Amino acid sequence: MKKLALTSLVAVFAVSGAHAANVIDGNPLYMPGQNHFYSVTDLSSHSENTEDWTLSEEFGYGVTDKLAINAKIALSESESFDDYGMGNLALGATFRALDMGAWKVDAYGEYATEGATVFAYSKAEDDTFWFDKDLIRYTWKAGVRGGYTTSLFTVAGHVEFDYTNSESFNWGDDGMHALKLGVDGQYVIDSNWNLVAGLEYKGIMDDGAKNDGTWNGMFGVNYNIDSTKFVGAYVKGTLDHHQGDKADEWGWEDGFGFGAKFGIDF
Repeated sequence: MKKLALTSLVAVFAVSGAHAANVIDGNPLYMPGQNHFYSVTDLSSHSENTEDWTLSEEFGYGVTDKLAINAKIALSESESFDDYGMGNLALGATFRALDMGAWKVDAYGEYATEGATVFAYSKAEDDTFWFDKDLIRYTWKAGVRGGYTTSLFTVAGHVEFDYTNSESFNWGDDGMHALKLGVDGQYVIDSNWNLVAGLEYKGIMDDGAKNDGTWNGMFGVNYNIDSTKFVGAYVKGTLDHHQGDKADEWGWEDGFGFGAKFGIDF
């Protein structure tokens, strides 16, 4: 009898873990099912300057239950549209290398651009920049994420390597190499509400780098409209070395930020 009860308990956790990762609710290990699309729209600003806003969109598709592709783009404006632009384009893919009950491991890669990728307008200079190569940075990303997810909670970590340069395929010594280490979690309060949090360290690996690293933190709350839609709100902050009054101090870069999300799986 005890053996039967233990087997049933293990089965319950295995099923709940497998289900949780395929429900779009802010779970850090979310993956779309095969032939499913998903969209996450994010509107964010800074607490110190609420006239600066960024609207970003991530759109993805589950090629199979183990492989997903995605694209990202962002619109930004500041000072009541004195400056605005469209950029931060990215293309990526995620492969679920391990799917063993509640345990998940993914390998992912991304090619991203930052700056005036499509266009940018500046009222101060009264000019519009189209595909200005001097304003664009290109980043290649490769990483692994993994963790344990159930219908009650999720704990996940990730390791990512980034290479950034002023040209797409310039692998010279003038590029920047960065390593990211992070942990993310989700706690499910009930069928509608869940809490999410994350902490990531980004370190520059190049010799003579002036920045000794940054810490990025996030805390948010999500409301599940149903299993295919959610809305959420969050606060975030970046703690940057060499941002204080002295060179060896830590300080908050751009203060704290806040934002809202809407996600849908269809």
